[in-house]
Amino acid sequence: MSIVFSEKTRRTRQALRWPFSRQLTLSVGTLLVLLAVWWLVAALQWISPLFLPPPGQVLAKLIAIAGPQGFMDATLWQHLGASLTRILVALLAAVMIGIPVGIAMGLSPTVRGILDPLIELYRPVPPLAYLPLMVIWFGIGETSKILLIYLAIFAPVAMSALAGVKSAQQVRIRAAQSLGASRTQVLLFVILPGALPEILTGLRIGLGVGWSTLVAAELIAATRGLGFMVQSAGEFLATDVVLAGIAVIAAIAFGLELGLRALQRRLTPWHGEIQ
Repeated sequence: MSIVFSEKTRRTRQALRWPFSRQLTLSVGTLLVLLAVWWLVAALQWISPLFLPPPGQVLAKLIAIAGPQGFMDATLWQHLGASLTRILVALLAAVMIGIPVGIAMGLSPTVRGILDPLIELYRPVPPLAYLPLMVIWFGIGETSKILLIYLAIFAPVAMSALAGVKSAQQVRIRAAQSLGASRTQVLLFVILPGALPEILTGLRIGLGVGWSTLVAAELIAATRGLGFMVQSAGEFLATDVVLAGIAVIAAIAFGLELGLRALQRRLTPWHGEIQ
C-alpha cells in the first residue's frame, strides 16, 4: 500500500513540476521585471516621455516602421536586410579564409611564423580604428563596411582554429597513422573533428564582435541599416525609434547566438560532457 502511495505521490510531483528550467525562468523573470520598471517609470513620468517613451509607444512605433511607412525612406525590413547582408557576407568570407589559415598555422610552424605576427599586430586594435582608413581606400560604399566586419571576425576564427588544431590529441593522431591513414585522412577525420568545438566557439565570439562592429560602422558611414536608422532617429529626437532599433539589434544578436549554440550542440554533442 505504501509503495502505491509513494508512486502516486511521485507522479503528482512530476505533474506539478515547473516545465521550464531554473535558468530560463530567471532569465525571463529578469526581462519581465525590467519591462515592468520601464513601464512604471514612464507611467509615473519620472522621466520625460521625450527621453523615455512607454513600452506601448515603442511597440507601436516598431510596428509602424515595419510597415509601408518605414523610416528614412526604408522599412524596418529593408534596414534589417541591409545589415544582415553585410554581416553574412563578412562572416562567410571570414570562415572560408580564417579556418584554413588557422589550420595551416597549427600544422606548419613556417606558416605560423609568417602569419602569426601579422594577425597579432592588427588583432588588438579596435576594428572601428580602421574605419577611416577603409573609407579613404574604398569610400563609404558596402566594401568598406564589409571589409571592416571581416577584419573583426577573421582574427577570432583563425586563432580558434589554430587553438583547436593544437589541442588535438596526439594519441588519436598516432593511432590513425598506425592504421595506415594518410595525412589528408588524419586531417579530415581526426584533427578537424577535434578542433571543431574550438572553431565554433571562435565563430560565436567573432560573430558577436562583428555584429557590434557592423552597427557602429553604420552609425558613421551608411545610408541604410539598423545602425543608420538608430543614428538618424537620434538626430531627430525620435526616442521611440531609437529604442525600437536597439531592441531589434539586441534581438537579432541574441537569436544569432542561440543559433550558433544550437549548431555547436548538434555538431559537437560530446564537447563539455566530461569536465
